[in-house]
Amino acid sequence: MNVYADNAATTAVSDAAVAAMLPCFQEFYGNPSSLYTTGQLAAEKLAAAREVFARGLNAQPREITFTSGGSEADNQALRSGAAMGARKGKKHIISTKFEHHAILHTLQALEKEGYEVTLLDIPPDGVVTAQQVRDAIRPDTCLVSIMFANNEIGTVQPIGEIGDVCREAGVLFHTDAVQAAGHLAIDVEALHIDMLSMSAHKFHGPKGVGVLYARRGIALENVIYGGAQERGKRAGTENVPGICGAAAAFAEACANLEKNAAYVTPMRDKLIAGLSAIPYSILNGDPVRRLPGNVNFCFEGIEGESLLLLLDAKGIAASSGSACTSGSLDPSHVLLALGRPHEVAHGSLRLSLSEYNKPEEVDYILEVLPGIIQYLRDMSPVWDELEKGHRPHLI
Repeated sequence: MNVYADNAATTAVSDAAVAAMLPCFQEFYGNPSSLYTTGQLAAEKLAAAREVFARGLNAQPREITFTSGGSEADNQALRSGAAMGARKGKKHIISTKFEHHAILHTLQALEKEGYEVTLLDIPPDGVVTAQQVRDAIRPDTCLVSIMFANNEIGTVQPIGEIGDVCREAGVLFHTDAVQAAGHLAIDVEALHIDMLSMSAHKFHGPKGVGVLYARRGIALENVIYGGAQERGKRAGTENVPGICGAAAAFAEACANLEKNAAYVTPMRDKLIAGLSAIPYSILNGDPVRRLPGNVNFCFEGIEGESLLLLLDAKGIAASSGSACTSGSLDPSHVLLALGRPHEVAHGSLRLSLSEYNKPEEVDYILEVLPGIIQYLRDMSPVWDELEKGHRPHLI
């Protein structure tokens, strides 16, 4: 049996997305910036896609900017919020220690440009509190950026409460919703979100398409120069086929949010229950306040890379964390922020399900995984020392 359980890394493109894309390659192929009919037909497709995203977020079409993905959207949001703050003499930014590296690395770059950054600690359950944000806000704070749902451990943050705090303090609030969009209901007005980033390939759209929502009145800073596309804020001919596919996937996801969550959540909970029965294992993040399809565990005495290779040999595709850092030998910064020791963080496994998975695939994972873990432990000198009491168990 082949099981794809890495939907947090990327998803299969849906039939609806493919159907929306195909006509754009040969029928609506014009440049949407052109004035003649062929270009304007493509421009109509672009406008219709913008309406879909605006409607799904309870935003206005003019507040939607198309990008190449979530990372670009994150970069533009942070740089825009920072620049707006600097013009008012405010150069303090608040974020968290377990953000995606698209956020953390941009913040590091901004620090070199004279901004001060406060990264909030992560509570043991993986859920940042609004009070933490309130306590960190200063008179010179210009921007708060906290992810909607963590990309590794799947914990969902109290975005509405944080948005309320930021709105009361007059501070811009950005959320990286790359993992949440298409899986959780998002209303930018009700949640007091000023900027939001998302990426199509996380909800069965194509790769290479991102969306940045920016509330009207926010002056976006360009990160790509060269043309007047996207109201002059994102140069480059728009990827009309990809954007139309992304819109179709997002519309389908929004229409089926409750149904998909009701289908996926029991499979997630069955995985959590089954893996919890493995000795010296621990679930990372709150068991309930998490994405419907996210399961993230640490297993003491093994290396995550070996686990992934043996799972792959059994036909199971999984991850030890973010796909963006899969080439790194360092333990997950998310798990370290959660308080996991290095030795434990190295033995992590992320299984992320979607509505395309089947209950029998979960059964297969639970059938195969315990034996693989035991096999790795049996050949591990570290596990031998743990079992003999020469070093203490950390889980």
